[in-house]
Amino acid sequence: MAEYYLVAQLPSLDGIGENTPLPITQERFLELCGRHLGKKALKEIENITLAPKMDFEKSDSKLIQAWNDGERNLRLALAKARAENLNRSFDLKNYYVPRHLETISNTALGMDNPLEAEIYLLNYRLGFLETLRPMDNFSEEFVFYYAIKLKLISRIRQFDKALGEAEYKRIYNSILKGKSEAC
Repeated sequence: MAEYYLVAQLPSLDGIGENTPLPITQERFLELCGRHLGKKALKEIENITLAPKMDFEKSDSKLIQAWNDGERNLRLALAKARAENLNRSFDLKNYYVPRHLETISNTALGMDNPLEAEIYLLNYRLGFLETLRPMDNFSEEFVFYYAIKLKLISRIRQFDKALGEAEYKRIYNSILKGKSEAC
């Protein structure tokens, strides 16, 4: 029942334009969750990440588990494609990367503009997350879905095009000059 009161207070994240301010901050979302959810659900929300480790701790939430698996596979596909572009080998450590993720990774890495590549990957991630969207909008699983979506949208809005282009050129030039850069 607490999820109903929580979700009823959450603004929609659907149809937000890229220049429209987010209707809720991460901090406000966590504050609302703290008022309405139990310790177990709060722990799950605290552990939600956009960059799961290779051997992440299993989640009790099917949605979070599926998100972590999907994101790990996408990151493996990206790492493999980057390695192939540099004519290096990459050990998948017994993980299987689906063919469609290889295609998505190659498309993103083939883009000249890193911001456009990030937006392309964001759109893939949002589409993937949408396949995980629970049928019951007043469930804990929906709150987890909302948390991931809010994190994704918040992340892309942190990019500064001018700063990103300058840093990209700096790193690219250092690579051309043979210096190693920590990325």
